[in-house]
Amino acid sequence: MSVTQLTAKSRTNLPFYEERVDLACAFRWTARLNMHEAVANHFSLAVNDDGSQFLMNPNQVHFSRIKASDLLLIDANDPETMNRPDAPDPTAWGLHGAVHRNCAHARCVLHVHSIHATVLASLADSKLPPVDQNSAMFFNRHVVDEHYGGLAFEEEGERCSQLLADPKVKVMVMGNHGVLVIGHSVADAFNQLYYFERAAETYIKALWTGRPLRLLSDEIAEKTASEMDGYPGQAERHLAELKAILDEQEPAYRN
Repeated sequence: MSVTQLTAKSRTNLPFYEERVDLACAFRWTARLNMHEAVANHFSLAVNDDGSQFLMNPNQVHFSRIKASDLLLIDANDPETMNRPDAPDPTAWGLHGAVHRNCAHARCVLHVHSIHATVLASLADSKLPPVDQNSAMFFNRHVVDEHYGGLAFEEEGERCSQLLADPKVKVMVMGNHGVLVIGHSVADAFNQLYYFERAAETYIKALWTGRPLRLLSDEIAEKTASEMDGYPGQAERHLAELKAILDEQEPAYRN
């Protein structure tokens, strides 16, 4: 079945079809980049105005197999969520439910244990300094959770969500845990996730050399971050290109 046929068939049956396709693409590409952790990480996307209703991956399905139709539609304010026959992973409900309940600006929420971001999260100082253009993108735009309290069940999720209250924050480095990235769309959040992992990799490998780092000034770092904030269409084109590749190579993600 062609991509056009898949799209036409699926649109008639699935609510929020285009949003599901974008999120399914993000799952599959994250697996291709080896930024996932077995079946343990989670992505979500708000679909109503206040952000309380959201799409999320089903419990313990590998990112590389997720399709548009697999995504759960969750209500962050529904206390019966974990009693559903298709209940999400408890830590996904705890963390993503809290973020969507408390941070309406966090439309898309991506949480992974990608290698370089998690190495950063394991350092005593988990801030990402502006050592290159990619890391400068996150200058004054990431926060570090320094109080890891165990698995992200509801209490831990509520605590973490409070660190994202400032809409300027794009990334939470979860100390001793991993990374959580938010954005106004799947394209925005995935682009941030991709570049944060690349920036963390550059920084970690620079540390390996044992040589002094060439840090950007605060002024130039903020200028660069502001320029990237307003860079036209880059995140949308990034996701569009990834979908085009998947359309050619594994179009079933749209099912």
